[in-house]
Amino acid sequence: MSIETIRAGIAIGIAGLLCACATTNGGDPVLGWNDNFGEANRHTMAAQIIDPHPVYDTALPAASGEHAAQATARYRTDKVKKPERPATSTIGGGSSSGSAGPQ
Repeated sequence: MSIETIRAGIAIGIAGLLCACATTNGGDPVLGWNDNFGEANRHTMAAQIIDPHPVYDTALPAASGEHAAQATARYRTDKVKKPERPATSTIGGGSSSGSAGPQ
């Protein structure tokens, strides 16, 4: 047997072993991944994309040039209206029944 015949036999054997690794379920034939490999990453990226064709109820939002001019004048004279402070909810004071520490 010559060295070329041995090398050809080894190459055919390796090719046969690699064929055994192939999947038939539509995944990656080399690495054996399923079709949904990386799906979580693609879903996360899609969730961060703004809708390029949004649908609105009205063609243009309601606006008032008078109010915009007044706001600009207040901004230029440093007399901007302060926003209302949001009310926070308060939870009634409760008591705990745990011990205060070692006694």
